[in-house]
Amino acid sequence: MPTAPVTTVAPLPPATPPSLESLLTLGIYTGMAVLLVGLLLILARFLGQRTHSEIKGQPYESAVLPTGEARLREPVPFYLVAIFFIVFDVEAVFVVSWAVAYDLLGWAGFLQIAFFIIILFLGLVYLWKMGGLEWGSRGLRERLQDGGRK
Repeated sequence: MPTAPVTTVAPLPPATPPSLESLLTLGIYTGMAVLLVGLLLILARFLGQRTHSEIKGQPYESAVLPTGEARLREPVPFYLVAIFFIVFDVEAVFVVSWAVAYDLLGWAGFLQIAFFIIILFLGLVYLWKMGGLEWGSRGLRERLQDGGRK
């Protein structure tokens, strides 16, 4: 049975510090960007038209005057969607980077990524048990749990 040829990875050369020319270029670019943003803000401040009236201070939504109170009885947990996205996006970055280099990382890398995934899975189970994934209203959930007897 033929065996695959063994490949070795050459060590990386030592990192060289950035040259003075590249640092100067970066500094000039940063300075120009800051000056341009500042100039645009100053021009908008002095050249922009500013008018204040009672009508402009009123709430407005899609050409309809608001009725009732703007506050909701139960806040919708949109922040949970953002947190879940961040958690699983970061997880995807780590898993994909591990998958790219799995052959170089060996069993140690496999055990580390497995530990990482298990910890995230336990966190997801904890959120699920604490009710972090329930999106319906509280009254609807209670009626469903009681079997519709209310």
